[in-house]
Amino acid sequence: MRREILMTADGSTTIHLPDWNEQYHSKHGAIQEAYHVFIKNGINCITSDKISILEIGFGTGLNAFITFLEAQKTSKIIDYVGVEAYPVENSEIQQLNYISELNAQEFQAIFQEMHAISWEKKHPISENFLLTKIMQFFNEIADENAFDIIYFDAFGVRVQPELWTKEIFLKMHKALKINGILVTYAAAGSVRRAMQSVGFTVEKLQGPPGKREMLRAIKLGL
Repeated sequence: MRREILMTADGSTTIHLPDWNEQYHSKHGAIQEAYHVFIKNGINCITSDKISILEIGFGTGLNAFITFLEAQKTSKIIDYVGVEAYPVENSEIQQLNYISELNAQEFQAIFQEMHAISWEKKHPISENFLLTKIMQFFNEIADENAFDIIYFDAFGVRVQPELWTKEIFLKMHKALKINGILVTYAAAGSVRRAMQSVGFTVEKLQGPPGKREMLRAIKLGL
C-alpha cells in the first residue's frame, strides 16, 4: 500500500495512505488531535500517581511521545504499552516533524529511542516513563484488569470496521481496571453502541479540530 508524508493543518506531519484516503492522524492537525483526545480528555482525567496506558495503534509514536512530555511536567510514573501490527519504517519516522513542532529538541534522542528499542520488552525511557512495544493484532490482546486508560487510535471505522466491533471492545473492557477509561477520536453511532454492548458507560465530548464529537468510555464497577 502506498504511503506518503502529509502536512496537516496545524503544521505537523502524518502518514497518509492514498489508496484508503486515510491517515495516521487528523488532517486537521495531528498534534492538536493527539493532545485534545489523549491528553486533555484522557490521561489528565486520571488522578493516580502511577498510570498504566495501553495504546491501540502505536504508529508514529506521537501519542507516546506527547504523553512522555506531559509526564516530565509531573512526578507521575507512566507504564506505557503500545500495540502495533505493522510498525512504521524508520525512513518515515525521520520525515516527521514532531520534535520541531513540539519545540522538544532536548528530547529528540528520546523520540528516536522510542522507535529504536526492541519489541516485546519493557524499557525505561526515563525515570518516570516505561515503554513496552508489542507487535500483535488487536484481536490477540488478552490482558485483564491491567490498564488505567486505553488510547484507542486505530484506523477509522470506514476503512477497518473490524477494529471497531463488539468483540474488540470486549477485549478493551477486560483489559481495563475498574473505573478505567478508553478515549478515542471516533464518534460514530455504531462505535458507541458496540462499546455500550460490552458494558461501557459512554459519553460524547467535544471533538478535536475538524470533528464535532469524540467518545470517552468508562468501565464502572458493579
